[in-house]
Amino acid sequence: MASPAGSSRPPSVERLLSAVRPRLVGPREPAALLAVARAVIADERARLGSGAHGRHIDELALEVRARLDAFGGPGEPGLLTVINATGVILHTNLGRAPWPVAAIDAAVAAAASYSLLELDAGTGRRGPRFRVAEDHLVALTGAEDALIVNNNASAVALAVGLAGRKGVAVSRGELVEIGGGVRIPEIIRRAGARLIEVGTTNRTRADDFSEPLASGRAGLILRVHPSNFRQSGFVESPDPRALAALVRAHGALLVEDLGSGALLDTAAFGLPHEPTPADALAAGADLVTFSGDKLVGGPQAGLIVGRADLVARLRKDPLARATRPDKVLLAAIAATLGLYRAGLATTAIPVWRMVAAPLEALRARALAVAAQAGDMLADLAGPPPGPPGGNSPGISIEAVDLVATLGGGSLPGEGIPSAGLVLRGRSAQHVLARLRAGDQTAGAPAAGVPAVIARIDDGAVVMDLRTVDPAADPGLAAAIARALAG
Repeated sequence: MASPAGSSRPPSVERLLSAVRPRLVGPREPAALLAVARAVIADERARLGSGAHGRHIDELALEVRARLDAFGGPGEPGLLTVINATGVILHTNLGRAPWPVAAIDAAVAAAASYSLLELDAGTGRRGPRFRVAEDHLVALTGAEDALIVNNNASAVALAVGLAGRKGVAVSRGELVEIGGGVRIPEIIRRAGARLIEVGTTNRTRADDFSEPLASGRAGLILRVHPSNFRQSGFVESPDPRALAALVRAHGALLVEDLGSGALLDTAAFGLPHEPTPADALAAGADLVTFSGDKLVGGPQAGLIVGRADLVARLRKDPLARATRPDKVLLAAIAATLGLYRAGLATTAIPVWRMVAAPLEALRARALAVAAQAGDMLADLAGPPPGPPGGNSPGISIEAVDLVATLGGGSLPGEGIPSAGLVLRGRSAQHVLARLRAGDQTAGAPAAGVPAVIARIDDGAVVMDLRTVDPAADPGLAAAIARALAG
């Protein structure tokens, strides 16, 4: 007999399971069903212990079914997608680069089926692991060969391992932290190599590497491009070609960690030139490492390009197996790199589409979103007696010029002219919290009212449209109206 509402004890597990089974559509594994039933009973026991009224067994059975249906379904809470209105294109806390549609499609196709990942279609035997992405890298950088691992920290650790029992020489000015508390000295030590510091924090010359190379203490020089920091004033760094010549004269290796690794010339977009992998190889680097999810604009990956003999050695290293990407990421990386070769980077890769967006187009969008948000706010709060555009008394939604940044450790201190919105008339912290919350249902934002990440500047909420996809403008307007109306 079912427990009546108001019971002081929850039903037994078996009684609850008996009530749940008739309500299920299709079979369920017994262990999964049992685990959820026990969890619901435990929650009910805690409710009763806090003085709450007991629920009828039918209500508990419906909760068990709802939890089972939610796991793995569209209602399952996961990573909440948001609109990035911060003006930081490669925002590390927001997942860095959004993927191109081609990369998403390739990833889905790879995940949904078997593939010729390591099978030769001609012979039917095991063949080389899927190499399309690496072939793209060779074509785009001029390298002899390429290797892909799961992130750039792994790529650096793998590359410096080529030093063997000899040391890895690094300028003191380049012993940086690359994010998440991970530091270059720690990567070198964890790779089993010995760190040799040369030069000073602000000035290091090629000659500073002469002694460790000549004495045989150093077998590899690691250059770390300052992609996430900047030094100015009384500073000096080694000339790349002079350093490469010195390394070759002593039979050592030169590895360059570019970090972001642009495959397009940033100077073409009004920014300072960011060294490319092709630049570093042309200057004499033996190997170059960089990220797949920064200026490349694709999935997280560590990309290694350079000499074929060295890449072959890395490919055989056990660490390469421990850090290799799976078929889904390989497919997505290949699709991303293919867009560069097709000449579609600035139109099909979101990062470069944001960088290349014309300022006048952003200004026009800002005016349109401000007007739309104002009209929505008027509908929520009633017609305002104030100026047109829906601004309520004391509340304003203003289109303004702003300055966006690349972020993600790319070209620090450099800005990109942009446009967006400034919201005033409500507590900035309150509005920011309302924007972040969106209108959430079962862990995902409801259609039309997405979660938005903005910033505060001079006491006002600021939204930069360079990092907002134009297709998201209506949702952004709805989010603004909702946040200001609350």
